[in-house]
Amino acid sequence: MYVLKFSKSSQKDLKRIDRYYQSFILDSLDDFIESFSSEYESALIHTGKIKKLQGQKEELYRLKLRSYRVIYKKEDNLLIILVLNITTRENAYK
Repeated sequence: MYVLKFSKSSQKDLKRIDRYYQSFILDSLDDFIESFSSEYESALIHTGKIKKLQGQKEELYRLKLRSYRVIYKKEDNLLIILVLNITTRENAYK
C-alpha cells in the first residue's frame, strides 16, 4: 500500500481551497492510494485521468480531480506518493 505525503507548498495550496473541495480532494486521494497498482494507474492513464508530464527532470504525473490538478511523483522503493502541487487547471502548468 502507498502512503500519501504532502510537500509544504501543497499543504498551503490545500488550505487556500474551499473546505468542500478540500474534503473532495483528500477523499479522492485516499481512494487513489487505496486502489493504486500498476494496472490501476495504466487504466487511469488510458482514460486520461492521469498523464505523465513531459520535459521534467524527474517523473511527475498529473491527476485530474474535477477542476483541480494534483501533481505527484512516485517513489516505488519507499511506496510513497508525494503530492507536490494542488491547483486549478488554469494554474497547474505555470
